[in-house]
Order: sequence, then structure tokens, then C-alpha cells
Amino acid sequence: MRLALGLVALVLASPAAAEDFTPDCAAVESFIDDAVAAGRTVGASALVWHDGEEACFAHAGDAVREEDRPFARDTLAQIFSMTKPVTGVALMQLWEQGRFGLDDPLEWYLPEYAATEVFTGESEDGEAITAPPKRKITIRDVMRHTAGFSYGVWGPPQNAVDRIWLEHEPLDTHNTLAELSQRLAQVPLLYQPGTQWHYSAGVDVQARLVEVLSGEPFADYVRDHVLAPLGMHDTGWKRSQDELGRLARIYRTDAGPGLAPMPREAWLEPNFMDRPLTMGGAGLVAPIDDYMRFARMLLGEGTLDGVRILRPATVRLMATDQLDPRIAPEDRMFLPGKGNGGFGFDFFVRTAAPLTSEENRGTTGEFFWDGLASTLFWVDPAQDMAVVFFTQKIGFDGSLHHDLRAAVYGADYTGSE
Repeated sequence: MRLALGLVALVLASPAAAEDFTPDCAAVESFIDDAVAAGRTVGASALVWHDGEEACFAHAGDAVREEDRPFARDTLAQIFSMTKPVTGVALMQLWEQGRFGLDDPLEWYLPEYAATEVFTGESEDGEAITAPPKRKITIRDVMRHTAGFSYGVWGPPQNAVDRIWLEHEPLDTHNTLAELSQRLAQVPLLYQPGTQWHYSAGVDVQARLVEVLSGEPFADYVRDHVLAPLGMHDTGWKRSQDELGRLARIYRTDAGPGLAPMPREAWLEPNFMDRPLTMGGAGLVAPIDDYMRFARMLLGEGTLDGVRILRPATVRLMATDQLDPRIAPEDRMFLPGKGNGGFGFDFFVRTAAPLTSEENRGTTGEFFWDGLASTLFWVDPAQDMAVVFFTQKIGFDGSLHHDLRAAVYGADYTGSE
């Protein structure tokens, strides 16, 4: 009797019971319609899975405005950094097999990093001054963006590290993953390992680790061990020309008023040309239903439709904040802007309820990531819910994510424990 009463009390204390939550599908549909009508994006779709079934699907606008082609359920989107969690799942499968330890030095598996040093300043003639790291880069660092790696140069070079990056160009699509890793290892670390959260090319290093640890090309491993078992048959890196008819065009905000179509060659070509590089941090093209299958697998703690991709404890580990509390907010780059939380392995992790009404709504324990073209997904275990949002807008528009979450959760939702 005492046990039964205790279980009842636990259920009543859970976020789902306390909030009596149901996603507001009418509000989701209105948000999508209004965002397109207001010119905030050209086209978009949103898919909500709740309590074991599809709760909402909404779409509006165009995938290709110039062809009057609607943003439909089977539209293919470039998801950019939403590729990263897929790569992380692939690597953690190999961890489950005992192929590596999370706190193993990276150089044990990729020896090129044995000589990587840390940037400490510049000489009078602009040369980089470096020193050996105080400790080795670990695979845990690589998975939580605390290795100290750069992510390239997004404008004029700011320091000697930027100039060295431009000299080696690790992310040039003509490189293989092996060449990317060799080149990145020659770029000094921006910070001592473990001391700052800095978004980086670390997930591309994860992809190279998958190759080395599995003995298979990265894209082949992911296809055979993640995508195909999940039934994500429409998702991949390299695409055929005949799929262009389903691909949404990217629209950008930096070419004058309104949303201008981005030239195809600017972002499309690496996916549709025979280039060697298959990035771990970007590059997947997918329809919304495929990515929801990935999100549902995570919601199911590693299992979907009877197929196990990861163990429940592994998913929980990935979705647990891995950052040292000594890493101050100002040393976490843009991460605090994502919400009240930290970072696990390739996911943002919410560790407490939103602090203000302006913060994105969400539930303690949720985890998510987004993509450069303003795509988003999140998994909310407490509410038994997964949400995927597709659009193709650059620059990145976090206000769309804020308003979608407000629509899904409703005005009175607190996300409290």
C-alpha cells in the first residue's frame, strides 16, 4: 500500500501531470500560417508527436517560391547542424561496443592530435604563440565542444588562429575526413581543453573517429547502423540530381529587403556533387517524417518500432549536461541564449525551467539542437513529446523557434519540475 501511494504521488508530482499538458495544434498551425504571411520565412512545416501518436502536422508557403512549389510533407530540406546528433548517436554505438572510453585521449585514436598546441597570443609580426595543453583533449571534450577547436573563419581573420585555419582549410569539401582531421590538428586550440564551451568542427572529428573505430566509411556506417534501421531511407548526404524537384531552396536575409533566394551553388553543390568530404557536423538532407523517426528513437530511449539503436542509459547520458559548472556563462559562447541549461553530447540540455517569459518555453530534461537554415527539433521526455520544425532561412532566426515553442506549449506553460 505504501509503495502504491508513493508511486501515485510521484506521478502527480511529474511535470506532465502538474501541467496537464496537450500540444496546441491550432496554435501551431496559426504560427506556421502567420510566419509565412508576415514574410518571416518563405515556407515551413512542423510535426508534433505526443503520447505515442502524431498530434499535429502543419505546413504553409513555398519550398521554391520562384517555381510556385509548396512546402509539402515530402519536401527535402538541408538540415545543417541537425546532422550533429545523428553523428553523435553513431559514435555512441561504438562506445557501447567498448571501442573507446569517453575520457580516453583523442590522440590514442587520431595520433595527429598528439602535437596540437594551445594559442596563447601573437608575436609582434603576427605569428601565433602556442604552448602545450595542460591536459590532453579527450573524446568527451570532442563530444561536448570543450576541446578548444575552432569552427573556421566567418568574416575577416581576427587573429593568428584564423590565419592558420585559412592556410589549412580543414572543412574544404575537397578533403576527405582523414585530411580534415590532419589539417585541423595543425590549427592551434583556441582555449585549454575543458575550460570553455566553443562551438566547433569537433563533430567532424567525431565522424573521423567513427571511420577509424568501425573500419568503415563514415556515411556507410551511418546509413547501415542508424538511418536504415530507423527506416530513414530518404535521408543522406550525397543526393542525385533527380531529387532537386523535392528540395527546398534556401532564402537569405542579407541580400536587401525581404528574403532572397540563395544561389544553388552556395550551399547545394556539396550535396549534389562528387566531393570527398562527408561532414559529421552538417550536410544531411531529409524530409520531416524521416527526422521525426530519429527524434522518436531518442524519445523512446534508443528504440523505435522494436529496433534498438542505443541503450536507454546511453541516450540518458547524451541528454545529461556534461559541462563543468566552473565554465562561466561568458565562456559558453552563444549557448546561454538557447535557454536555461547546458550541453550533453551533441545536444543542448535544459536543466531548469525558463527563467523569464522571453526565454524559449520548454520542460526540464528536454534536449534539442537546431540548424543554420533555422531548422529545429526537440525531445521532451517529461511530456512524451518530440517536435520537428523545417524551414530554409539564413540568417538563423531563433525568433521562429521561440514562437513555435510558445504555440506548442501555450501561454500558461511554465516548464516547472
